[in-house]
Amino acid sequence: MTDTPTQGHVVVAPDKFKGTLEGAEVAARIAAGIRRAAPGAEVRELPVADGGEGTLAAALAAGFTRVPVKVAGPTGLPVDAALALREDTAVVELAQASGLARLPGGRTAPLAAGSYGVGQLIAKAVRLGATRIVLGLGGSACTDGGAGMVQALGVGLYDSDGAELAPGGAALRRLDRIDLGSLADGLGGVRIVVACDVDNPLLGTRGATAVYGPQKGAGPEDLPVLEEGLTRWADAVHAVTGQDYRNAPGAGAAGGVGFAALALLGATMRPGIELLLELLGFDEAVRGARLVVTGEGCLDAQTLHGKAPAGVAAAATRAGVRVAAVAGRLELSEDEWRTAGFTAALALTDLAEQPGDSMTRAAELAEVAGERLAAELLAH
Repeated sequence: MTDTPTQGHVVVAPDKFKGTLEGAEVAARIAAGIRRAAPGAEVRELPVADGGEGTLAAALAAGFTRVPVKVAGPTGLPVDAALALREDTAVVELAQASGLARLPGGRTAPLAAGSYGVGQLIAKAVRLGATRIVLGLGGSACTDGGAGMVQALGVGLYDSDGAELAPGGAALRRLDRIDLGSLADGLGGVRIVVACDVDNPLLGTRGATAVYGPQKGAGPEDLPVLEEGLTRWADAVHAVTGQDYRNAPGAGAAGGVGFAALALLGATMRPGIELLLELLGFDEAVRGARLVVTGEGCLDAQTLHGKAPAGVAAAATRAGVRVAAVAGRLELSEDEWRTAGFTAALALTDLAEQPGDSMTRAAELAEVAGERLAAELLAH
């Protein structure tokens, strides 16, 4: 094969293929396929994330430094987590501390799981000198309204007997008094930006409990308990701050961690993929490119509503660069993915010889997909 003339580089910017490959491995495999089919092409790997699981890995791949931190997991048992740091910016991924994957033995604890470890990660970032903290929400195991997170940052939560509240959403029903302590001093000069792709309020039929509680193991008897706790939490925060964020878009994210971030940490919210692309320097990476390749485990209707590949496609299109997608499964029609801005789309399921190969041979098939796209889109 003759070398393909280089007419601008290729940026490979996929999200993780959940359950099979991390974003960095997806990027490496697709890039390997492109290089095999087009040896003359310059290929740059830039795995992305939308603020949920994989956010830390994307930051590390973009040059941030990994800082290991031992924190409390969702049930209070210690877990080995990490944050990412570059100059004065830290990236904190909620799932590192309080994610479903951190539950001991995978056993859910819908009433008792908490977000204390998230606050510990934030506190560590502040001690390291971070003045801007990007907090990625997603994959949460808890429905505690972010109460644990702010407790770790110095806020006192007490029942009517003056005892400190236990972790978890159920305990919030007994909340009588909030002492903000030195919270403001500890976060003085620190800006917290939440990467969030949901607009759910804290309470009600679209709230943290009703929509996400069942995903965290909450049964029919647990849901009223958690809703009562979050309602008490929202009322108490309103009383002590004079502001009410319970209906703010995104307040219900990550079991209500979004609420606490807005109401008590002074955080701002931005769409996850938009914030992450900015953080990872995507606009600079795509400048002068001839092709961007993105993707995720399943390209479907959800992709079109703020997921990583749609964000990548929008940003690349603004830069005048063609975009192709590689997915484990493709559930969009050709009209749908073309309307979303993709020039081409390949599914590993279509490249697989046997059912199940798209999962068990995902890495190999991602290389094949890269090779196919290069042959189709870089040949001239």
